[in-house]
Amino acid sequence: MRKEEKAQIIDSIAAQLEQTPDFYVTDIEGLNAEKTANLRRLCFEKNVKLLVVKNTLLRKALEAKNYSDAASLFPVLKGSTAVMFTSTPNAPAKLIKEFSKDNEKPVLKGAIVQDCTYVGANQLDVLVDIKSREELIGDIITLLQSPAKNVISALQAAAGGKIAGLVKTLSEKE
Repeated sequence: MRKEEKAQIIDSIAAQLEQTPDFYVTDIEGLNAEKTANLRRLCFEKNVKLLVVKNTLLRKALEAKNYSDAASLFPVLKGSTAVMFTSTPNAPAKLIKEFSKDNEKPVLKGAIVQDCTYVGANQLDVLVDIKSREELIGDIITLLQSPAKNVISALQAAAGGKIAGLVKTLSEKE
């Protein structure tokens, strides 16, 4: 591969890192063509971009993007490496866990998710439990709605008639 081609690949990886800063580094070596096709299909369905890369090119792209925690991923950049880019932080972790039930691969090497670095396959369960932005917003809305619902139900149940009477009286005075 020529130097210009390598520079283009590094630039494209860096651009992908700019678009989707959450990514997983995995090992898919040893999957046959059928299993690889199934993995790619599953990635497509879950809106995860799977990219097989050379370790040195990924390392140079990470260095070019000046990721502060990326240096902790450098030791795992050995052997065959595939990168899963995502906009949903826990989607690749769930995908890896689901797919590896029937297969030995993919194996998580590491990940940078929500500005935190995770190294090793033992971090998979932690990554599965990470909530997406939408899930966090839903939890916050639920927490905010709960006290308001309690106040409304208390007013309707215990003093509903009194409030209606007060409103009627006030409207008649005007």
